[in-house]
Amino acid sequence: MRGSARRRIRPVVLLGLAVLLTAGGTAAAAAPPASPAPGAKPNLLIVTIDTLRADRVGAYGGRLKTPNIDRLAARGVLFERAFAQSTTTLPSHTSLFLGLTPLHHGVHDNSNFVVGAGFLTLAEHLKKAGYATAAFISGFPLDSRFGLNRGFDLYDEALEQHGSNELSYRERKAGDVLARSLEWLTGRIGPWFAWIHIFDPHHPYEPPEPYRTQFKDRLYDGEVAYVDASLKALVDAIETRGGFGDTVVVLAADHGEGLGEHGEDTHGFLAYNTTLRVPLVVCAPGLKPGRVGQVAALVDVFPTACELLGVATPPRLDGVSLVPAAKGRKLAARSVYFEAMFPYYSRGWAPLFGFLEGPEKFIESPIPESYDLAGDFDETRNLIPPKDPAPLRARLAKVTAGLSPTDRAGQEARLDRETQERLRSLGYVSSPQPVRKAVYGPEDDVKTLLPFHLRCQEARSLFDQGRAAEAVDLLKHVISEREDFDGAYSALGMIYALQGRVGDALAVFRRGLEVLPANYMIASPFIHMLLKVGRFDEAIKVIAADGRYPFETVADSWNVLGEAYLNTGQLDNARKALGAALDLDERDYLIHRNLGDVELADFSRTRDQGAYERAVACYEKAIELNPRDPSSRNALGFSYLQGGRAKEAIPQLVKAVELVPDYDTAVYNLGLAYFQTADYAKALEILTRFRERFGGRLKPAELQAVDAQIRECRARLAVR
Repeated sequence: MRGSARRRIRPVVLLGLAVLLTAGGTAAAAAPPASPAPGAKPNLLIVTIDTLRADRVGAYGGRLKTPNIDRLAARGVLFERAFAQSTTTLPSHTSLFLGLTPLHHGVHDNSNFVVGAGFLTLAEHLKKAGYATAAFISGFPLDSRFGLNRGFDLYDEALEQHGSNELSYRERKAGDVLARSLEWLTGRIGPWFAWIHIFDPHHPYEPPEPYRTQFKDRLYDGEVAYVDASLKALVDAIETRGGFGDTVVVLAADHGEGLGEHGEDTHGFLAYNTTLRVPLVVCAPGLKPGRVGQVAALVDVFPTACELLGVATPPRLDGVSLVPAAKGRKLAARSVYFEAMFPYYSRGWAPLFGFLEGPEKFIESPIPESYDLAGDFDETRNLIPPKDPAPLRARLAKVTAGLSPTDRAGQEARLDRETQERLRSLGYVSSPQPVRKAVYGPEDDVKTLLPFHLRCQEARSLFDQGRAAEAVDLLKHVISEREDFDGAYSALGMIYALQGRVGDALAVFRRGLEVLPANYMIASPFIHMLLKVGRFDEAIKVIAADGRYPFETVADSWNVLGEAYLNTGQLDNARKALGAALDLDERDYLIHRNLGDVELADFSRTRDQGAYERAVACYEKAIELNPRDPSSRNALGFSYLQGGRAKEAIPQLVKAVELVPDYDTAVYNLGLAYFQTADYAKALEILTRFRERFGGRLKPAELQAVDAQIRECRARLAVR
């Protein structure tokens, strides 16, 4: 027990769900929660709902019924004009939990950024003050690998796989994450800090029943309705305890969602109020319920929580405490910074950032925008022109204090293949090395380029619906209108490839690289297709040509180069390329597998035992990193066969065939393994199955060899 023996520490116990359900969910008359016992530290509960638009919440005048969020709002202070600092998940949460804008913490996008270890998080600050800390995460963009886990005793991120193939993504549904958090909170003795993150409203919109049916034409709204219903148990607990008389509760979103307004379907591209404005509700002991019309920001949550908890506020935070505003006082005039830098860092489009001060909002971009939010909160009338942007740009320079989101990327980091693929499945299509310009013009503005991006997405949707000809025509029109739009080449090339039109696909990629010589989004599928069709020399030429492909910092390009060298017999060059790939991403199982192939090829040439042992080690590492990769299992099994270790080969090959029953080479190798262990009955069964299912793919000489092996099995069994 900390502190004086005379201090009275009260246990904070959340009632069990069975008891909570008897409360009926009826809110008592709004009244200030009771203050905690003298000397006791209040607890802190922060709930962030990903991608929740404020205008979908009933308490904000939304058309949806959100009774549970509204009950919480009735108990606390609702900030009518709260804004995020960023329009994507990781940067926005980083601002909330560091109390800093992206200009200072350097996290500008979900892809290729990690929160720097030198920054103090709210969890670390409260842990030093004696708080138990826990976080319950439901979406991959907040995975612990991105750095926001620091300071939490428990960072619960047991996400589940949803979807399939290229649409596979990882999240945890609201009901599950809330149940898990209530388990931790039940019986918890304070002081504690808990963060609950709810991901559901994020695209893709897949509400469970009955919300999927009830909102079949408004699936986003269905997600919000489901989240609100899931919050019932938590809000019941809050109200049962008299509004958590010993707990500060903050409910917020990290950003909103475009839903087609201003030409933005989801979020991350633009910085209008559809995606910047967020709900923000604060409940605290002794704090009278009410509504505040002054501007608030997510960056203010850190200092606000500190004041309400009675904990010292760290110096040099960008946010301010909102407690004075919550108590009816006017905050000092200030400018609130915001940005939407996903297009800049992921695609090389023009940067977009700005500030708002009172009713005035300025968005800096090649096509600048200014709005009077007092009379035009929906931002339908850009006041530039005739307003001169020069004074606004001068004011923005003061807001940023000479910093720029384009050169303050202090925490930029390369992400591994797995991370990139998981973010891509959520719609964050990102190039690991976008080409950026020294000077951007109106043609590079996000507002100019976003319509082309949306047309490419429409084309993919048309193709998925079986309307391939329409998809191809649409993409051809995009290229004719905007020859330098990379997404059109990559989409059209991939559609041709899926149709089996390899020549057309290669021609599209080749033309795209002529127009955009250093573009990764075009070069990557191009060289992968060249490998697939066996044009290894051409792949090497594309990758290695000076100025043609910026592969130096992209692990996958070195990996593909190594694979091309391997297939042309240049083992030393292959080994060097794959070594460079590992230097960039040592957790990519494909690199280890390909390096194993190089070492096994070396062993086959030289019979060097060292090469053989290195091959086995590479395959074992690949399996450790991805146990469900059948090719690594097959490769390790085959290497065991080559080394006279048939008994060890069998479990690897059995697993490979379990993963992919039609994996022909794995089936054949398994038959050989059984033969080498003298299990001729099993060998006969497997080789006969191989002959029946895959014999049509074999050359005459190969078929004769299989038939000879089958005869040998029968002969051995006859002798017995």
